[in-house]
This record gives sequence, structure tokens and C-alpha cells, in this order.
Amino acid sequence: MISCVVFAIPVAVMSRPEFPAMPTDSLMTHLQQLQPFDEHNQHLQASVAPPDWKNPTPTGRYHLVVIGAGTAGLVTAAGAAGLGARVALVERELMGGDCLNVGCVPSKAIIEAARTADAIRRGREFGFEIDGVVEADFSLVMDRMRRVRASIGPHDAAKRFAELGVDVYFGDAAFVGTDGVQVGDLILKYKRAVICTGARAADLSIPGLQEVGALTNETVFSLTELPPRFAVIGAGPVGCEMAQSFARFGSKVTLFESSNSILAREDREAAKVVQDSMTADGVHFEFRATATGMTQSSDGTTVSFLQDGSERSVVVDKVLVGIGRTPNVHGIGLEEVGVRFDAASGVEVNDRLQTTNPKIYAAGDVCSRYKFTHAADFMARIVIQNTLFWGCAKTSGLTIPWCTYTSPELAHVGMQPHEAASQGVEIDTYLVSFRDVDRSVLSGETEGFVKAHVRKGTDEILGATIVASHAGDMIGEITLAMTLNASVPRWKRLMRLQRGVGLSALGSTIHPYPTEAEAIRKLGDQYNRTRLTPLVRRLLQTWLRWTG
Repeated sequence: MISCVVFAIPVAVMSRPEFPAMPTDSLMTHLQQLQPFDEHNQHLQASVAPPDWKNPTPTGRYHLVVIGAGTAGLVTAAGAAGLGARVALVERELMGGDCLNVGCVPSKAIIEAARTADAIRRGREFGFEIDGVVEADFSLVMDRMRRVRASIGPHDAAKRFAELGVDVYFGDAAFVGTDGVQVGDLILKYKRAVICTGARAADLSIPGLQEVGALTNETVFSLTELPPRFAVIGAGPVGCEMAQSFARFGSKVTLFESSNSILAREDREAAKVVQDSMTADGVHFEFRATATGMTQSSDGTTVSFLQDGSERSVVVDKVLVGIGRTPNVHGIGLEEVGVRFDAASGVEVNDRLQTTNPKIYAAGDVCSRYKFTHAADFMARIVIQNTLFWGCAKTSGLTIPWCTYTSPELAHVGMQPHEAASQGVEIDTYLVSFRDVDRSVLSGETEGFVKAHVRKGTDEILGATIVASHAGDMIGEITLAMTLNASVPRWKRLMRLQRGVGLSALGSTIHPYPTEAEAIRKLGDQYNRTRLTPLVRRLLQTWLRWTG
């Protein structure tokens, strides 16, 4: 019988290492994402792809060989090494993966600068005199981004992971034989292997896309000059975040979306709040629009698109493609070791993150529909349990929230109403507008709301959406309630043997006044008021008359 083993994965906290000496150009072929190659990017390179790095010599079989040093790979390697396992970590480009180098970290630095620009422009609303036009210095914005990204780089540094006991190898990895991974001339033998190769920007079949030098999330952060006219293709999270930010910096932004609205998987009311805010910031939307081609001329880049059966075009200076992710599954020998995969959906895994080869597991964007850093983090923890200790941790047990960092932010966790309906689950919905939350009124940010969906007739939270200035910070409270509630078997809740954590408990939780999080407590108040049925009210009135 296999028992489930659950461990708290230790998180190592180390002092920041000294930067290695600056290189010549031995790894520059892998550093196209780190342009311009200024002091900040040189410091980042020294951490995540040190050109003078010498790969270690393997001396025996590893407990784990991890391919890919993005979030999933880093957490897997550090956690396993912290528990005493012999671990090899292989990276072909930059440690830290998308999140550090071309994803979460640089984008949020830019978003924060854009929010600051907006806050300055709103100064008159709070009684400040603003002389003249507030203009962002885009070159300084990007310089700050590179500086703060470099300051975070040491957390993902090759040197740091070597100090944690991980053998770090740079180079292309490919499976060979039944228990080996080849890196250059070296063969790394393993007991278990973990595929954490992530995903990349998809190649869209738009004529002229490559010729005009269209940007993706992997190249947009290398800009040093603000494009006066900026086109964004795709109104998903990346497209919306960048479109709003560049508009706030002063670009004339056109956002193309093939559907009728932005953020297709989100609550429609919440997405509308975000769309209205983006419109107020100057973003121009072209809905039901499909790009059909791009050409370059002395006037700029002409983007041709089909909209409602008509051919139209717009001239811009730069184009950002903000849709589509392709899992990195080719070139690593998956076919040779019996690992099934699909070019679109990635590596096939079961609920325990085991591939069709029982010795090989996968985690992160290469195998998950949740392409988030925090999802990759917790998938890696499952991999550690299941590869090293015969554990049976499952991804289906994870409650994964997400957030789009527009202004306002839009965060969600759990089911949407249409998902509940498709599963035959009846729900009740509770909503609190930030117009009714004092802190939001004081901050002048009242356009959003908190909405929770509960199982009909109960306070069991099945899903929630928050659209607010700090929605990403607020969604954690509801996620915790759902996580704790899921740990209690439903039959125990129904038989009142053990209480879960639902809206009623949130309504009984004291929040500091005034905070935006009071909206969550107000949701609980709404639910608790529904328990005061006419019968209960009459009984209470009878009691009060009798005791009066």
C-alpha cells in the first residue's frame, strides 16, 4: 500500500552573492532578451547566465535531474536539495525563466511606473496643483525596470543554487537511453527526471509579422524609446496590461481583439470595469478584428485587419503580439523516452504530474493550463513529494487564484457561473460594490466590486471575482477560506461534525477600518442576513416579547 507523504518544503534564505566578473561574449547568443546590454543587464547576466560558469562533473546517479530553471525547475531543485536529494538542474538560456527575465518581474515594474504616472495626473482630484503636462521619461522607466530586475536576479542565480547543493549545468538537454539526460558531452544519470521547460510566445501566422519586427513579451522589455503609435494584438492579460501602461506613458494605443470584449475568461461585469478604465486612459479598442497582414514603410508599420467583413488598416510604430503561448516540448528527446506530448497543450501528465514514462514528471507551463508563476511553484512542491517520497499529492487539490494587473486589477479564484451550470451545481451569488466601502470612497477608487458564488443554500464558496486597485492582494483571503474548506470532507460539513470556512466565517472576521478588504467581510454580512428567515424572525420577536 502506498501512503501519502506530505512535507513542508524548506525555503532557503541566503545573503546576496557577489557578482562574478563581467564576461566577454561567450553566452551572448542566448542573451537577446537582455538588450540593451547596459550595467543592469550585465549584472543580471552575471547572476542567471554567468559566461565563466564551469559545468560540474557528474559523479553518480542523481535523485532528480530537472530540465529548465524557470519557477517550476528552481522550486523543484531547491526544495529537493534542501531535503537531502542529489539534484542536477539544466538550463539552456537564463535562470529564472520567463518570470524573472521577460514576464512577471519586468512587466510589473513597468506597470507600477504607469500607475505612478496616473497618480500624478490625478493630483488635482486630491487638491494638488499640477503645472503643465505630466510626461513620462520612457528611457528612465525602462532603466529602472532593468535595475530592479537585476536586483532580484541573485535569488535565481546559478551561484546561489550551487550553494544550496544543486549541480547547475548550462546547455541544451536531451533524454538519452532509459535513465540519462545529455548536456553537451556529459550524461546525467537519474532516478527520476522532471521536465520544467516552460513555454514561449507563439508564432502567429500573420503575413509580414516577422519582417516588421513585431514584439512579444520576450522582446518588448528591450525597448528604450516610447513608440508614439503602439498596436497590441490580443486583449488577454498581457495585452491589456501593456496596452494600458503604454497609453499612460503617452503612446497612442490601438488594441485589436477578435472577440467582442477583453479578458474573455473573466467575469463579464468585471472585465467591463477594466475596459472602461483602459478607455479612460486612452486605449482605443478594435473588437471583432483579426490581423491579416503587416507591411513596413517610411511612415511606419501598416497593420491590416478584417473587421465585420470589411478590410481596414492602421499605421503604427511598433506592434506587440500579446496572445498565444507554445509549450517547449521539442528538441529534448521526449519521443525517445515514451513521454507523450502535444505541440499545443504540452506534456501529458496525470493528476500527480507523472508523464506517460513513470520515471519522468513535469511541472509548470509545459504541462499546465494554469500558466502562472504561483501555479508552477505549487506544482513543483507536488513533484517533490511524488518523486522522492512515493507521495500521492494531486494537482486537483490545488486552489489556484490569478490576477490581471491592470488598473483596476482583476482577480479570480474558483468557478465561474457558467462552469457551475455546466457541472449541474446550483449557486447563490453575493456582490458588494466598492461604492459602499469607505476606504474606496476615500481613495477615489469606487468603480469595482467583490463577487462571491456559493453553493446554493450554503455559505460554501465555490468561486469569487474581485475588481479593485489591489484585487491581487485581496483574493488571498477568499482563496484561504476555499482551501481550508476543501480540507474538510463535505459529508462532515453536512452532518455538522466539522465546520468549514465559508462566507459566514468571513463575515465574523474583524478587518481593520478602513480597508478595501472590508468588502469581503460585507459579503459575509450579506450571507448571514439571509439566515434571518421569516420563521427565525418571528421566533426571535416572540422571545424578545417574552423576555421583555
